[in-house]
Amino acid sequence: MGKNKLYKFAKLETYPHVFQVKFDEPDREDFHMKGKWKREFFKNDNPLVLELGCGKGEYTVGLGELYPDKNFIGMDIKGARIYTGATQALKKELNNVAFIRAKIELITSFFDVDEVDEIWITFPDPQMKKTRKRLTSTRFLEFYKEILNPEGIIHLKTDSNFLYTYTDAVVKENNLPCEINTSDLYNSDLVDKILSIKTFYEGQFYEQGIPIKYIKFVVPKSKELVEPEIEIEYDDYRSYNRGSKMPENRKMGK
Repeated sequence: MGKNKLYKFAKLETYPHVFQVKFDEPDREDFHMKGKWKREFFKNDNPLVLELGCGKGEYTVGLGELYPDKNFIGMDIKGARIYTGATQALKKELNNVAFIRAKIELITSFFDVDEVDEIWITFPDPQMKKTRKRLTSTRFLEFYKEILNPEGIIHLKTDSNFLYTYTDAVVKENNLPCEINTSDLYNSDLVDKILSIKTFYEGQFYEQGIPIKYIKFVVPKSKELVEPEIEIEYDDYRSYNRGSKMPENRKMGK
């Protein structure tokens, strides 16, 4: 491991707004802040918003600046990436921003039933080979459904045609309430101060003329989710950049 990463990991240990979980705790008990984030950490009753797979935390920090009357938590497994956003939040004295370094599969160990008001999923790995690892799969939606309040919103922003098409199929297959669904965000009339926040990778995609897709939807508590069985063309851009060749079509499955 490089010295730079070791330095960042050491610094994160000193940050009061960063929470790290050991990787060797798959059967760990619930995190001590579960159900208490607003009251004990943020010390208010403002809405709680998550950014999952937050990377460098651009959205977490950007939203925190725009909305001081809301609480924001970025969650990612990569500590070296989180360091960037966590350091920015510290320098900007954003008391409404925090970060969790942990696997998103553990999300229900960190947040209680109905504790979360909104979820942002920004430019995640589309996980073309493994349905259950996609952050918009029915497996993950079940996690979100548990921790979101009944009116809680899920946002997806992605450059991936594959992930967008898959998520669109999930929403339609399950008749999920969907407020916005666009395959070309920046050529629509939907862009506002929230949606115009760009992550590091989003800025690169945008400069290359790659359309940004956006879906805003809700998963009702009572909804029994069904995984769609569809054929989706693989996203050549993502496949190329990840150094792997995949067939043009593949039937979705768990």
